[in-house]
Amino acid sequence: MSEAKAAAPTRPKAKKGPRPKHVPQRTCVTCRETGAKRGLIRLVRTPEGAVEVDPTGKRNGRGAYLCNRVRCWERGVNDRILGRALRLEGLTQENREALLKYADERVPDDEDEDE
Repeated sequence: MSEAKAAAPTRPKAKKGPRPKHVPQRTCVTCRETGAKRGLIRLVRTPEGAVEVDPTGKRNGRGAYLCNRVRCWERGVNDRILGRALRLEGLTQENREALLKYADERVPDDEDEDE
């Protein structure tokens, strides 16, 4: 019986390369497209109820992500989409103005993306 085990062919072990790096995926609350976490901008509801941009992605509080499209920012801020995602009654006028100002300064125009 030991001869049968010895006669069985053995397969050479396949060489394994390094594991691929895990890239966390997040979804834009406005357009519902998924992308890499670093490619989206995180907004956070602070314990005081204010909404702020979280460039580090690590601040405490309820978070929501928006992509780099001006129309997603405008729709998310003006419609109730962002408030719903952050579980707020509604955004204050100060929060709306600050977020739209951030979008105007930092989010590139997406006129050439229209199809």
